[in-house]
Amino acid sequence: MVESWVGAMSSLLPRAINEIGHRFTFLTRDLHHYLRSAPAHPHPLLAADNVLTAETNDVPALLAHVARLHDVLRFDGVISSCDYYLPTVARIAAHLGLPGPDPRAVERACRKDLTRTTLRDAGVPGPRFALAEDWPATAGAAAALGYPLVVKPVDLCAGMHVRKVRDEEELREAFAALEAFPVNARDQPRVRTVLLEELLTGPEVSVETVTAGGETRVVGVTDKSVAGEPWFVESGHMFPADLPTDGAEAVAVAALNALGLDNGVAHTEIKLTPDGPRLVEVNPRPAGNQITELVRRVTGIDLPAVHAQLAVGERPDLRPADTGVRSAAISFLLPPRSGAVARVRGAEALADAPDVVDWAVRPPGHRAGDPTSNNSYLGHVVVTDPAGPGARARAERLIAGLSVDYAEPGAGNRVGTGTDTTTEAPAEGAA
Repeated sequence: MVESWVGAMSSLLPRAINEIGHRFTFLTRDLHHYLRSAPAHPHPLLAADNVLTAETNDVPALLAHVARLHDVLRFDGVISSCDYYLPTVARIAAHLGLPGPDPRAVERACRKDLTRTTLRDAGVPGPRFALAEDWPATAGAAAALGYPLVVKPVDLCAGMHVRKVRDEEELREAFAALEAFPVNARDQPRVRTVLLEELLTGPEVSVETVTAGGETRVVGVTDKSVAGEPWFVESGHMFPADLPTDGAEAVAVAALNALGLDNGVAHTEIKLTPDGPRLVEVNPRPAGNQITELVRRVTGIDLPAVHAQLAVGERPDLRPADTGVRSAAISFLLPPRSGAVARVRGAEALADAPDVVDWAVRPPGHRAGDPTSNNSYLGHVVVTDPAGPGARARAERLIAGLSVDYAEPGAGNRVGTGTDTTTEAPAEGAA
């Protein structure tokens, strides 16, 4: 395992590897990155047989280093949950002759500019878009596309620095924010390319798929709640989506085929616009934000385990089980603003609710950022419904019952869970 997120997937993937009867070595450039993470998520360091350090950002040197380790430890596969290392993992697997997707396909999926150009050329429906490298080109491309539009970095995760802009003044603010963020949370230099996209309207869903031997199976479709304009913060999910989604499934499969992703779990985001489904992005790994847990509670299919099985060349069993659950949903508590949290009120109701299967809130003293990406959550609740598609509404009602007290002098009033937003301190990503 080459690096990991420090959110939920830092425990879900190691757990899955162990539960299907495998063991793993963990390789990282910075042990402290994981030692600093929140104690609510067990570190992959604690589940690994071996914990080794190496410069995981130097891919040529890493290939040679892992080859030497392979001579001793005899790896059966290479894996990660962290988007920033998925192309590296694919290159290592190919270098060692182990199972895995085409490294070029993974690179195309992880870089939003390469995804857009590849899918445009393949005829996969998506928004009108433009790419730019500097401010004059960005301003000119935006004027040609027309406002409002969406500005995106091509190589960040969790919605970081993705925002709607209504005019050139807001575009300049967004461009300056990207220019001031030259490396990501793992100290990798960022690609300066800016992606400008037509603003799509309509509900958003994600298509969860498994591709093995070039054949893609749709496990199901998850719906998504988004909050905090001009930002696009994911405030909740429900599986399965309570929407007509056949067109979305077809677009997702077409995108995977066009990118060449012939092996792996994928999480493909689609907008259901009035003109039909349009592709937002392809993520060549299991979904974050505990979506995989929603899928598991409804279908019995553990997508992190499937991710691990494919990494070692095993054929996963994708037959759904009757779990007695018809829908599962997660809803997130967003901070009304930045500041030191004194208390999250109402959490005792989550502990007493019989349909709540998981919940957490940040402790007193946590420093909240502004709610501009998926990195800013102050808590979550997961609800299941054995009767039908009621889990989402129930989870949202429970989260609406929470409120946040801030500790700063003059700002200690009780503040509710509104979705007004400003800006965010750089963070890692949510998974």
